[in-house]
Amino acid sequence: MRTIKKSIDINAPRDRVWDVLFGDEYTKIWYEEFAEGSHAETDWKVGSRAVFTDKKGEGMISKVDANKPNEYLSLEYLGFIMNGKEDYESEGAKSMMGGHETYKLSEKSGHTHLDITSDMGEEYYDSMAKAWDKALMKVKGLAEKRMVN
Repeated sequence: MRTIKKSIDINAPRDRVWDVLFGDEYTKIWYEEFAEGSHAETDWKVGSRAVFTDKKGEGMISKVDANKPNEYLSLEYLGFIMNGKEDYESEGAKSMMGGHETYKLSEKSGHTHLDITSDMGEEYYDSMAKAWDKALMKVKGLAEKRMVN
């Protein structure tokens, strides 16, 4: 497993960026960069499951490890959903199990610096790294657009 590391500066306060990162109305927009129809089913509370699926109902099962609102969120990968069934036993699921995805926000002069990390299997690393670049640009656009409203 390799770790994708990305960062972006956003001209919006942390609470607005946080809303875009984890608010259902926004995640459905920026998750599109990973797979069409993607969304999350979770309450984002520590210890809760976070299930990410696409329009085919396939995706990733995670657990919320840490959640310090407007500052830090960490997910631990547990398994996959394939063909409508949870998978914790396949080679692919086991290779991702225990991996993490993290979001860290810091603020300076009303601007937010966002750092993400995402553990990824070698076979998906390049395509997911590119998807993260596009997704972070959408997060930035959504957060900065809210500043006008």
